[in-house]
Amino acid sequence: MNNTQMKAYKVKEIIFSNNIKSKVELKLENKVSHNVKYSTNNICEAELTVEVKDNDKPDILNVKVIVSGIFQIKNNVEKEFIHVETFRELFPFAKALITTISANAGIAPIIVQSVDIENQEIYRMNLGRKPKGEQKGEEN
Repeated sequence: MNNTQMKAYKVKEIIFSNNIKSKVELKLENKVSHNVKYSTNNICEAELTVEVKDNDKPDILNVKVIVSGIFQIKNNVEKEFIHVETFRELFPFAKALITTISANAGIAPIIVQSVDIENQEIYRMNLGRKPKGEQKGEEN
């Protein structure tokens, strides 16, 4: 279901560190984070960070990209749906960028595995607000 429409996209940051000196076996691991900031007029900005590195040897190879998109969102759509849809739209850009960077750097192309965002826990930050009914002076 299309609750979002990408209006703009940009690469905010690229970090590529290649210190491979000889044949070395790497166990590459992916770290993915995704945040959505909401503003007025049904607009949000989503930012996706994908980092690939060997946690045991992080100085040998490290690739990190941060991509951002501006999205028009429909009225009254739950934030979980927006979070999932903006992730789905941004992830292929980050994935392709990492593959292209690694291939052009003279190493085997790094192909980031897909992430099933719908089966991931979505964390929310409570900025000090209590749910309705739990606010000071209110009764349940």
